[in-house]
Amino acid sequence: MTVRTLLAAGPGEPGSRVAVISGSYGAGHDAAARELVARLRHAGCEVEIHDIVDLLPWRLGPLLRTAYYAQLRRLPGSWGATLDFLEPGRSPYRLVTRLLGLAARSVADAVADCDLVLTTHPFGAQALGQARATGRLDCPAVTYFTDASVHSLWVHPGIDLNLAIHRVAADDAARWGAASTVVAPLVPVRVRRDGRGSGPDPLASLSVVGSRVLVAGGSLGMGDLEATCRDILATGMSTPVVLCGTDESLRHRLERIPGVVALGWRDDLPALMASSECVIQNAGGFTSLEALASGVPVITYRPIPGHGEANSANLEKAGLVPWARSTDDLALLLAAAKDAPRVDRLPSGAPQVVAVLTGRTVAVVAA
Repeated sequence: MTVRTLLAAGPGEPGSRVAVISGSYGAGHDAAARELVARLRHAGCEVEIHDIVDLLPWRLGPLLRTAYYAQLRRLPGSWGATLDFLEPGRSPYRLVTRLLGLAARSVADAVADCDLVLTTHPFGAQALGQARATGRLDCPAVTYFTDASVHSLWVHPGIDLNLAIHRVAADDAARWGAASTVVAPLVPVRVRRDGRGSGPDPLASLSVVGSRVLVAGGSLGMGDLEATCRDILATGMSTPVVLCGTDESLRHRLERIPGVVALGWRDDLPALMASSECVIQNAGGFTSLEALASGVPVITYRPIPGHGEANSANLEKAGLVPWARSTDDLALLLAAAKDAPRVDRLPSGAPQVVAVLTGRTVAVVAA
């Protein structure tokens, strides 16, 4: 089935009704959803957004979110094993997909009057796919894979169209039996820039001097960020500036380490990237794509188990982000980043998401 004809209106004209279903398990899925909403509205569509957390029955959504956060913070090494258990053919996979499929009715009811539904979260893909497979949803359903790797829960045979941000992600989806169309990653236009920026220093009030390395642990401040900071300091090259996200206890621990700048939640990520020599990431999520688009060199170091390692492996395989597997590797890559040119490092050549959905070119504007 094609969805191209559903989004035929141009900017300012009456358009199709579209729903986007995100998942507030971390910030990356929501960020991609917001960018998708902005572009669809610019294309002339009426767009509504939902959170799969609110659509799962029996308050299962908040319960799963609490369990996910607790596992990543307290038992991060177990997350990789959890994803291995959630492969097709295993009992946990059958249980989880059945539970997520219970959201098919509420999802279908929430988007009943829409012409098209898209999701940026694997739980949404399972619910939408089940709704399509059972006939509860009579409009096309599309999944946008937000990451460079795709695990089994992203894929449901009832989905009409899968969109991958790179060929390596499409290859992962093919392992689970899903065909994908490769599109340009959804990254806000405001983060794209050349050069090192000429605006005010976002850390001027902290009197940070010398070169800086921006250390990202996602919106939750996940991973062994303390060890990463100590390894950066040991190179003697840069000051680690750490994005601790919503984890205030982490921020307090890191700010006690001499030479480390620990930040809480920030809304000025483009400016922070522009003032840094490179970004060190450990999950391969939305922040990594923003850094690539901004032109700042990106390095993977100490990736979190599970999807972090899978994303990092695929980003390296795609030639986008090198993976420093030792302190020696880290030192070499940090040295190379000092003189690296600032150019958009995202993969080029793939069509924009809206162009795939409409069959026509729509200019991308800042949200």
